[in-house]
This record gives sequence, C-alpha cells and structure tokens, in this order.
Amino acid sequence: MRATVSARIFSLLLLGLPLSDAAHAYAQVQAQVQAEAAVAAPVAPTRERARQNQRVFNRVWSEVRRSYYDPRLHGVDWDAARVRFRPQALAASDERGLYRVINTMLDLLDDGHAAASPPAAVRRQDAQFARRAVMGLTLMRGETPDDWSVERIRPGSPAEAAGIELGWVLNAVDGQPWGPDVETPEGRPLQLLLTDETGRRREAVLTPRVMEAVEPFSADTSRPGVLVLRVEQFDKGLGPWMGSALEGLPADVDVVLDLRGNPGGRLWEAESVLTCFLPRNQAWATRTGRSGRAVVLRAAGDCGDRRDPSANAVAVLVDQGSRSAAELTPAAIQEARRGIVVGEKTGGSVLIAQETNLPDGGRLTLSRADFVTSGGTRLEKRGVTPDIAAPRSVAQRRAGEDPALEAAIAALRAEGRAAAADRPNGL
Repeated sequence: MRATVSARIFSLLLLGLPLSDAAHAYAQVQAQVQAEAAVAAPVAPTRERARQNQRVFNRVWSEVRRSYYDPRLHGVDWDAARVRFRPQALAASDERGLYRVINTMLDLLDDGHAAASPPAAVRRQDAQFARRAVMGLTLMRGETPDDWSVERIRPGSPAEAAGIELGWVLNAVDGQPWGPDVETPEGRPLQLLLTDETGRRREAVLTPRVMEAVEPFSADTSRPGVLVLRVEQFDKGLGPWMGSALEGLPADVDVVLDLRGNPGGRLWEAESVLTCFLPRNQAWATRTGRSGRAVVLRAAGDCGDRRDPSANAVAVLVDQGSRSAAELTPAAIQEARRGIVVGEKTGGSVLIAQETNLPDGGRLTLSRADFVTSGGTRLEKRGVTPDIAAPRSVAQRRAGEDPALEAAIAALRAEGRAAAADRPNGL
C-alpha cells in the first residue's frame, strides 16, 4: 500500500442556459442514451464472473470493516450493507455492473476518497503520464456515474480536431454511457454523443491515437518576474523537481503554484512541496488513524538539494477540482501566512487514503486517517477558502483568459511594492 491523498473528482456541470432549460435538454439526451443502450433482459453472469464478483466484493467489504479510519464507519450499518449489496454484486454480468454496485455501497460512507476503480481505470491511471493512445479529453465526474463534463482538451489531440468544446457533457461512447472502465484503443473510430452548454445534442467521431506523455509538473517563465509551477498531480519526484526549479531563483521573482484541477496524490510529495516553502520541521498538520493515535506532520520532506526554504513571494491557485493534497498544501501555506491562495473554494476531500489492489486487477482507495491543520481546522467537507476569489468561466477558459492567474500576479506585485515602501530609504 502507499499513502495517498487522492480523491474521486466530482464537479458541477458548466451550463450556459438557465438551469431549468439546460437540465431539461440534458435529461432528454440522457433518456435517449439510456433507451438506446437498453437490453431486453438482464444478462446472467457466467459462473467464473460470479466467482470473481464474490472475491472482489468480499475483499472490499472486509477491507472497509477492518481498516477504515473511523471504526464506527460514520454510523453506517456495514453488515446490513453487505446483505443489501452482495446479491447485486454477485449478479453483475460485467466489470461495470460490479463496480457500480460496489461504489454505490461505498457511497454510504459519504467519503470522497472511498472508491473502487475497475481494472481498465487502473491501467489508465497507471499510464496517465506515459506515451499512449488518447482521445485528448480530461473529464470530470458530476453527481451520477453517467455524468461527465469536459474539463480540459489537449492541444493537437483527436478531441480538439473533432471540435469538442470545454464544458460539454459526454453522454455516450459508441452508444454506451461513458465510464472509467471504457477502453479507447488506438486506431478504432469512436462515436461520441455530447450535450453542449445550451442543452443541444452534439455528435463527434474521433479516433484515439498515440501521443507523447503529459508532464506531471511544468515550469512557465514566459511572464517577466513570475515563475508559474503547474502541478497536475502530487506524483513521485515532485519535491526534488520543485527544489530544482526554485534553486538560484532571484529574490524579486514571484512564484505561482498552480494546483487547479489537481486531484491529489502522494502525501510525501505534499510534505516535500511544503518543505520548499516553510521552515524545516515546522508542524503543518496532524493525522489521526483508526487507533486514535495522533501523528504531527512536519515540513521535513525532500526539496532536492535545498536546505533552506525559498524566500520568494508565493501564491497558490486552486479551484473546485483541487482535492486532497491540492487542498492541504494551500491550507498549510495560508495558515502559516507564507503565501496567498487565489481562485475558487476547493472540494473539501482531505482524508488521508491508501490504495489496495483487488483480486481482478482493480483498486480500492480507502481513507485510513483523519486530517486537521496545525491550527485545528478540519478541511473535510469544508475545503479551502481562497484569500482572493477569482472564478474562471467556461467562456474565459475557451478564450484563453485566466483571471485567477492575473489576480495572483497582481496581488504579489502589490505586496512587493508595499514591502519595498516599508524598507528604510526604499532599500
């Protein structure tokens, strides 16, 4: 197992019409998709499928009972959950059906980290930063398993060539509702059904193709006097990479840490990022496991060759898609008064989780510890409130505008001018 603070991503749909009109149009499309995907009668699972279903379900149920951070399971009657969901799981005819049942059961815990990923989703996750065949879409799940909105479109990808836009909702691929278990093999055309921001049905055909790996971290020096460090995920090696990016940086260069849309990742890497900015060994949080034993987290990670934290002014960008490590990091910087947080309120999914492999190649993510900041704030279900609110609309994103980044740069420059004015003789 590895300690993580990654989370399932949920978001609101970004619709341009009044909610009632857009929701009605979206519901019509959804109903049509479901009708087209319907079958005459349920398909009974094969004997091997049923046995596999049983092994996976039993492992998930037992792991929650044995290892969940709250021994009271948030008041959920877990034995009753087993009675209710086990027959449904065993009757599932395929991987999608099984994992939908399991995740419906896990939803009883009301914990954004508690989730089971099917094998296809695990393979996609493990190859996220590898050279592979892609559609070029980053999708964000909404309130239901069939509710996915387009959060990002990769430049030069098949999705961009097909004319798909940010904010559209992906309803179906080849007549089936989209899900993380759907495979997108290279060279096979896919028929996509989407709904745009007006509720209008859109169709697109695209063929996944191999593209180079997306870098999990990147540095942008295109703006004078500003270093923007974009972190897609708190992945292995982030701390040393950030230490290297900060090494030798002139004191008058401002640093913007962009964590928007970042689902979290490794706890150690979050600790390493904080070590790059906070005094070494400074306490920044406390985690408490199932046993009730509290462990103080300190800025003692790996910031490469740096022995002292960066003295550069810092701003952190967050939004509704910032989860877990991408919440606890800005919270620690904000609470220590080390920098400013700019953007939108985060999702409030900050329990510390671990991953467990399942018998069929799937993976269970489960919260193993509670988390509070060094000041005693519990961020779960609460999130991080930015110092400067700077929402970014779909229209602004499509136009390449970034009000949050501009607000962060303006605030850092204003702080710099104020600090210069306070120095004797302006020195």
